[in-house]
Formats: sequence, structure tokens, C-alpha cells
Amino acid sequence: MSNEVMSALKKDYIYNLILKGERSDGRAFDEFRDIELRTNVIEKAEGSAWLKLGKTEVLVGVKLQVGKPFPDSADQGVIITSLELNPIASPDFEAGPPRENAIEMARVADRGIRESGAIDLTKLCITEGEEVWMVFIDVHVLNNYGNIQDAASLGAIAALMTATIPAEREGKGEDSPLPIRDMPLAVTLVNIGGSMLVDPGLDEEAVCGTRITIVSNQDGSISGMQKSGDGALTEEQLLSAVEMACKKASQIREANLLNI
Repeated sequence: MSNEVMSALKKDYIYNLILKGERSDGRAFDEFRDIELRTNVIEKAEGSAWLKLGKTEVLVGVKLQVGKPFPDSADQGVIITSLELNPIASPDFEAGPPRENAIEMARVADRGIRESGAIDLTKLCITEGEEVWMVFIDVHVLNNYGNIQDAASLGAIAALMTATIPAEREGKGEDSPLPIRDMPLAVTLVNIGGSMLVDPGLDEEAVCGTRITIVSNQDGSISGMQKSGDGALTEEQLLSAVEMACKKASQIREANLLNI
């Protein structure tokens, strides 16, 4: 049987389940897979986290070093986020420079952290216009079973919230915790057959027409949003997605699923 036929059969199967109000793994439409987290898992990093979302696994490392600020933000630290789709995580991933989808996911994770003001960047200034702390967030995907975006974003904020500024090592005073003041969380939804599903699995990602990631802050405000796919969302679907994303993010925080 050809791959195209297999793909069509899988798509029909998933669509028919959705029409019956079901998902292939038995979850409700608004239900996340289980989240497992361990922090401080990389000895030489300033902060780190291993996060498992269902069977999707990511490893996040945070490093800090002294560097120059950007000219338009001379009194603020710098955030640089990268994401690697390692071949070990999926046969679809290839070695080499980051592909477009990896760059996009890194940008979404970066934007949520940056636009939320999760890190007080002014406190990362050492000498205005000359020296600031640069925060490097490196996300490595170890296993892909869908929704890398949320796993990466959750793992990144968990790593940041346990990170330390290595001032003593750099001769800049005493070590101190990274100045975190918010916990932006990403929630991704897909549109399949007119229904919005949170935390899509690999098969659901393969057949969906539209995917949208919404990053919300502790006060419910939105700090990031990214839509992909050829399909469109109605105003009602978009508003429903935002409401659901904020609700799920709040539940993750309240249940302390990130253990921080």
C-alpha cells in the first residue's frame, strides 16, 4: 500500500474520530498529555530542564556570558534562543543547519519570553552601553511525538526559572538567580474538521489544516501568537482558541506541573 493511500486512510480515521468527539489517544479536545519535568540536569549549564510531553522529549540548556548590548537597548541584557531538531528524535529530521520550522519554533519560544517581560532585562545590565549579560537558550529535541512547540516553550521557561547568573566566574560580583518576573506558557491548538484540539499529537499535526500557538502570561495577557498551515480560522474559532489556551496555561501553573 502506497504512502499516499496510508496517509489518506489515516486522515479519514482521525477526521471520523473527531466527528464523534473522540481523539486517537482517548483524550478530550482540551486535554494535555502528561507533563514530566526535571531541572538542573546539565551540570555545566547555568540553568537546564528535561521535559517530556506525552512521548515528546526536549532538553533545554541556559548559558550566560558577558557581551555587548544592542545599540537600541543599551541598558538591557540580550536573549538568544535556538532549537535543534536532532535526527535521533525523528527520521524526518536531518543533520545540518536549522531548518525553517526549527527557526520558527525558536522564534515563537523567544518571543513569548521576550514580549512577556519574563526576564527583567534591565537587571542584566553591567555597564550601560558596554557590558550586559547575554542569555542563550538552547533547545534540543530528543523525541518527536507531536507538539514540539509547547514542549520547547515549557522547557525553556522551566530552565530559565532555575537559572543562576554566574557573576563570580566572570569577576562581576556574587552569583544570583536570573531575575524572572513572569511565567509565559505556550499552548498550541490545531483545527481538524472545525474542532479545536489542544496539544496535538504527531498524527493530528499531520492532518490538521491550521495550527495556532498562543503564549499567555500569568495575568492572562497574550505575549505571543503564531499561526501556521493553509487553513483559516473564523473569529469564533480564534476567540475560542485564545480562551482555551489561557485556561490551560493557568491550569498548568495552578497544578504546579512545572514543579517550580
